[in-house]
Amino acid sequence: MNRFSVAPLHSMTRSLADVAAGRLAPQTVITGVRALSTYSDRILPEREIWLAGGRIAALKPAGTARRDCGAVFHDGAGAILAPGLIDPHIHIESSMMTACAYAEAALLNGTTTIFCDSHEIGNVCDQQGIEWMLEDARAAPLNIFLTVPSTVPATSAAFETAGGDLTADKIGALFDAWPEAAGLGEKMDFVQVCQGDPRSHAILAAALKRGRPVSGHIYGREFVAAYAASGVTDTHEAIDRDIADDLLEAGLWIFLRGGPPTTPWHSLPQAIRTITELGASAKRICVCTDDRDADDLFVFGQDWVVRQAMRAGMTREQAWSMGSLHPATRYAMDGEMGGLGGGRRADLVLLDDDLVPHATWYGGELAVRDRRITPLLEAQLDGARYRYPAAAYATVHLPDAVRLTPELPRTAVRVHAIRTALPGIVLVHDVLEVAPEADWPALLDRHNLCFLAVIERHGRAGGAVAHGLLRDFGLTDGAVASSVGHDAHNIIVAGRSEADMQHALAEVKRHRGGVAVVRNGAVLASVALPIAGLLSDQRAPQVAQQAAALKQAWTALGCTLPYMGFNLIPLSVIPEIRLTDKGLVTVPQMQIVPLMEAA
Repeated sequence: MNRFSVAPLHSMTRSLADVAAGRLAPQTVITGVRALSTYSDRILPEREIWLAGGRIAALKPAGTARRDCGAVFHDGAGAILAPGLIDPHIHIESSMMTACAYAEAALLNGTTTIFCDSHEIGNVCDQQGIEWMLEDARAAPLNIFLTVPSTVPATSAAFETAGGDLTADKIGALFDAWPEAAGLGEKMDFVQVCQGDPRSHAILAAALKRGRPVSGHIYGREFVAAYAASGVTDTHEAIDRDIADDLLEAGLWIFLRGGPPTTPWHSLPQAIRTITELGASAKRICVCTDDRDADDLFVFGQDWVVRQAMRAGMTREQAWSMGSLHPATRYAMDGEMGGLGGGRRADLVLLDDDLVPHATWYGGELAVRDRRITPLLEAQLDGARYRYPAAAYATVHLPDAVRLTPELPRTAVRVHAIRTALPGIVLVHDVLEVAPEADWPALLDRHNLCFLAVIERHGRAGGAVAHGLLRDFGLTDGAVASSVGHDAHNIIVAGRSEADMQHALAEVKRHRGGVAVVRNGAVLASVALPIAGLLSDQRAPQVAQQAAALKQAWTALGCTLPYMGFNLIPLSVIPEIRLTDKGLVTVPQMQIVPLMEAA
């Protein structure tokens, strides 16, 4: 049972009114605070807040409640009290943790509500995977809503092999069966949407006719008008000032994505310039994290993104509102969360003047004190976690033997290579004129290349493998492998030799999914992800420790593209060229090109 459950407001209105009017004592009083009002973007001095039944009864002048009223008192000692943060767009699977595990790091960062697009597990396990994630979310001590995956698979079967196929009928069924299904997840096939593809628009219709909002994913200003006309009403992919401005004027909400500066996910400083330089209002602008691995989640949570908005020019009050009230308003839940108004959930955060969380109340219960989880939360995380079924642990199906490197060319050839270019979202299509060499090491060295392979792992294409060559990745020896190759989540391997690549693949297979870094036949680091080849079944601190060791080994091997950027190499909805299990795919032309052809 979830100890942090809160009764619906309609069953509590009389008791909350009695508490607010002083006829009934509050259960909890947090006093001596400065209240951050997201409604007026002000900080109100000398306040206290009265809580009952896991909800806010009233915000009062400090000292109003009598100390002998029977309430539990918490002295805020002059700190800032704010509503819990709301992250409007995240992918739980990127954290490599289950929803129950994710809650620990989120609450430490002052985040009490998330809207999660779980298209990763949908791509692997279809509708049942989404339902597993929803069950996991229900057990978690965190408000978790799902934006139902809209683009599974991300492209047609001609371009990749996925394990799932979420049709309009399946998506409609999820909306009808699960109240937590709050909207339609990011519509990644924006080219098909703008071209009027029937399947894409049937999925849009499944959400729109049920009154659900539609999230977007878009690159290119030329697509904005048709995308907005198709019913999409938010996006987190505004990468600069001008497209952010276009999207706002087309009626979309903007989620400014703040990512660790070393990753491809830190577009906030550029996109926020629609406010700071072009004078746009912030009223339809939120901040979000999008993707975080387990290690980064503890350091670069939604609170960090809020502070980045402050650094980019927002006031302290505006920035926090963009991370709390604005997301609640976007999903029409501002009567339930996002502010300190009466009747709202008692999801609260105690902050210092730099907006660093020190304590978090979730549903009126103290979950974090002095930046450490409380025994109450510890017990919930240890004892009431959702256990995924056996089928979730059996999703990696690989052949006994597969060749991971192509044949050495014996004549001059033209090579279609993938070149990495930081921050790494867009990959460059390089066409190289390659003369024959005595062996692969000489050819790779001459052109700054390493091997790349994607292996189908869903048991639907017989373990087909596609070969590629990756340029400027920095790998000079060893190999890396991952079962998190977006979005079909086939296995992606890069390396300098067949032997090391095979060893990395074997390590992933041994764990039933995961990430591995090897050199000279030795495993330098690995993270086991046995649930759908995407998730660990361990607690957040353990997964974070493993992820930190993985990134250290990754860097030691010379890899210039971070692990999460590496996982995007098969994502065939982002320009210019990708490698899936079907081969090299050019984007947005959506054509398969050979690795080598006659010069």
